Amino acid sequence: MMTDRIADMLTRIRNAQQVGIEKIELPASNTLLSMAEILRDEGYIAAAKAYNFKGHRYLRLTLRYDDEGQAVIREIKRISKPGRRVYSNADTLPRVRSGYGIAVVSTSRGIMTDKKARAEHVGGEVLCTVF
Repeated sequence: MMTDRIADMLTRIRNAQQVGIEKIELPASNTLLSMAEILRDEGYIAAAKAYNFKGHRYLRLTLRYDDEGQAVIREIKRISKPGRRVYSNADTLPRVRSGYGIAVVSTSRGIMTDKKARAEHVGGEVLCTVF
């Protein structure tokens, strides 16, 4: 049984980028799908697709690399963990690398980036940061 699917997804992304793997697959959930769509929309991954196989949902992520073969994601970190939840209101949401990165926040209006949460003036649980 997996206790932290988000940390598992982030670790799979980090590990795949260290060895230069282009596509990864992992068990899907609605939260992971929302996070993957945010990463795709922000340009950190190339594609995210959910599919069913033998009655189970999976998520296939296509990672992005630059022209020199370096991973586009330089750093990806889990902030709020099952043992220590981290919440922020709209005014105290973290700014990742002076606004060059993003924080993924779970709000009452869904999962969104820190910039969008500030614009909508909502806070929530800070899931991870990406740079």
